[in-house]
Amino acid sequence: MLFDTHSHLQFDAFNADREEIIKKCLARGIFMINVGTQKETSRRAVEIAHQYGAGVFAAVGLHPNHLEPNAHHDYKESNASAYEEFDEEFFRKLAADPKVVAIGETGLDYYRLMSDELGIKEKQKEVFKKHIELAIELGKPLIIHCRNAPQQGQFPEGQQVVYGAGATGQAHADCIEVLESYSRLIRGNSSAIRASYGVIHSFGGTVEDAWQYRALGFKIAFNGIITFARDYDDVVCDTPLDDILVETDCPYLTPIPHRGKRNEPSYVCFVAEKIAELKNIDFDTVARQTTENAKQLFRI
Repeated sequence: MLFDTHSHLQFDAFNADREEIIKKCLARGIFMINVGTQKETSRRAVEIAHQYGAGVFAAVGLHPNHLEPNAHHDYKESNASAYEEFDEEFFRKLAADPKVVAIGETGLDYYRLMSDELGIKEKQKEVFKKHIELAIELGKPLIIHCRNAPQQGQFPEGQQVVYGAGATGQAHADCIEVLESYSRLIRGNSSAIRASYGVIHSFGGTVEDAWQYRALGFKIAFNGIITFARDYDDVVCDTPLDDILVETDCPYLTPIPHRGKRNEPSYVCFVAEKIAELKNIDFDTVARQTTENAKQLFRI
């Protein structure tokens, strides 16, 4: 059994074969959480979860990329407007659904910011805080998206990032600072998440970042990136298996050996295989422990 803790099967990229993919995964013992990025994709994630008795769950939230008026529009996701304001009451009502096992994805993403407009970064932080407060209120874990800005001179998808006075590309440092400001409240809240407070999805930080997140009670999730990039080998090796989740982030980040194709939850096995290889342990141990980690975190 495996648990893909971060998928997007509600996205338009799966309109033609969504049911077939889900049934195939469930037949193979692969559970999944479809993670919302806007109101519509969150609503659709919940709707899909209710079509299946077990094994398919939802998370609801507003991705930080959608907070910028000139937000990147990915048509794999939805034909809806890329820009959206956070509708707290909408997400509160949707998150109360029993099929919703987490709040997110939410967090900080500095990668596509076209300029160092502190207003956008501050808006991301404020909406991130609202998600945290909603998670505390409802007693559900967080799914956090955090991505640094590219280094000076890099061009994400052909777009140049412009740095101004006071620019900072360190989203992880800012994210940790926000989480630390809530750590006492989370730990002291009787309805808050037991044992762990969420997961840092598609982890792209350093070993030191991972240590800080884990100290705050968060799991670390790896996906197909670790199969084709060596940047995170040390983080995988350093992070105890008890603190690791596996995911695909499908339809994105397709692992080797399927690079260039649309990703899907069944490919989470290649992520688990890579973790087993890097840690020099058997695949079954990785599959069993990461699945148990997910079930404990999301109370499944």
